[in-house]
Amino acid sequence: MPLIDWPLCRVTLMNDAHYPWLVLVPRRLHLVDLDEVADTDRPLLTAEIAMASRILKGLTHAQKMNVAALGNVCPQLHIHVIARFRDDAAWPKPVWGVKPALPYPPEALAERVASFAKALTPPRR
Repeated sequence: MPLIDWPLCRVTLMNDAHYPWLVLVPRRLHLVDLDEVADTDRPLLTAEIAMASRILKGLTHAQKMNVAALGNVCPQLHIHVIARFRDDAAWPKPVWGVKPALPYPPEALAERVASFAKALTPPRR
């Protein structure tokens, strides 16, 4: 679910109620791996990953933040930012392959999208 476009990345919500989970997708064509990010974009990508991590941690009070760029299924470069808890479905393992995704119920999805989009939107100056 798209949440917001930042200067470099589109920020989306993974529709999996097991974990609060953002995905950042740099809006650059044909990027597959991190080493392909232009030198001029790399500081901005790092800053956006850090900002997504801070905001998600603040929203969820996560005990640990996981950040990963795998891309084995979807080749477009994308960065997963996942809030983790000691009592979540996969702890302490990575989230992939532990449980099938559990889509949010429609009302919960709408609420999560609205609250996350608001938190991810920079204040107007």
